[in-house]
Amino acid sequence: MDKLLQKYYSKYALTQVELVRDFLHVIDWSNRFVGIKGSRGVGKTTLILQYIKQNYKADNTSLYVSLDDMYFAENSLYDLADTFYKKGGELLAIDEVHRYKNWAIELKNIYDDMPDLKVIFTGSSLLHLQKGKADLSRRAVIYSMPGLSYREFLLFEKNIAFPKYSLEQVIEDHVSVVMEIIKKIKPLASFENYLNYGYYPFFLENIQTFHQKLEEIILTVLDIDLPQFASIMPANIIYLKKLLKIISNSVPFKPNMNSLSERTGISINTLKHYVNLLKEAEMIKLLHFMNKGINSLNKPEKIYLNNTNLMYNQCDNGINKGNIRETYFFNQVGAVYKVNASKEADFFVDEKYTFEIGGKNKTRKQISGLKNSFVVKDNIEIGYDNIIPLWLFGFLY
Repeated sequence: MDKLLQKYYSKYALTQVELVRDFLHVIDWSNRFVGIKGSRGVGKTTLILQYIKQNYKADNTSLYVSLDDMYFAENSLYDLADTFYKKGGELLAIDEVHRYKNWAIELKNIYDDMPDLKVIFTGSSLLHLQKGKADLSRRAVIYSMPGLSYREFLLFEKNIAFPKYSLEQVIEDHVSVVMEIIKKIKPLASFENYLNYGYYPFFLENIQTFHQKLEEIILTVLDIDLPQFASIMPANIIYLKKLLKIISNSVPFKPNMNSLSERTGISINTLKHYVNLLKEAEMIKLLHFMNKGINSLNKPEKIYLNNTNLMYNQCDNGINKGNIRETYFFNQVGAVYKVNASKEADFFVDEKYTFEIGGKNKTRKQISGLKNSFVVKDNIEIGYDNIIPLWLFGFLY
């Protein structure tokens, strides 16, 4: 345990608290058990270390551990928590819980047996609280953490803070909102950078190696995370990789399951399962019409990559601007609001608003006469009437 404490203190000392994501304030930290799940690379570890540094001294009242540490090859999480608790521990922060075989059972026992111990844990976006007999859903409050919004990227890259805006504010007051923003920054100047490398905060470490690290994350999800959670045979991982590559070079597209099955060599039922797994792993996003419901049994209207950084990383045939625009809108708006397919345009949001996405020459013809409809244009700094600049939808969270 002494080595774990030394590692914790080292991380504590190196953790900066000057630039903190708003997501830290979204979480209700007063809950006894808090779970944070999200895709690899979105900053879960940094977030919990920042919370600890802001609220706890580096002493025996708090402890951060990662369950991929070699310590847990021979020691149990429960025993560590028990020892820590008996020595006056108040907060135990547990990273990478999905790396530990019996995490759900032992967390349940910690909750039941150590009533004064507060626990924060993080895990993969694939993490499910229901694990056999160990149902944590009644004990833990779980939060899903997205990557950076464009607004947050500007904070991290330029050190300029902007407020969040609701969808209603963006729709009704976009001209005045933009006028406030352009007093501080030219929003289009950094927009291409965000699309390329701004969704994952590790771009701050080294932009030059950003896509190499992102490629490693993708391979880790496919080679380790998905097989672990879905019990996929190692020999079948190649089919998952092939499926992701086909999707990456086609998105956004209307999936023909029979055609995809032939191209990948995966049976229809397995294909549907794999597509849903890629969605759960936040590699892709599925767009459905509202009346079809969203589950793995329904064929999505369109399949997108989860974010634009993945497009730059995975697309071999060049980046299509139209695809980038739609992916950005779906990713940013979908982090906060319900997004469905639209029969008249590109997206139907919050069961009320219709959006058509395009370049600066896009007309309103397609949505003419349609109530609560808007044209979202790329490459414009400021809009007018029901024409809204695309970049502004990155200020929703």
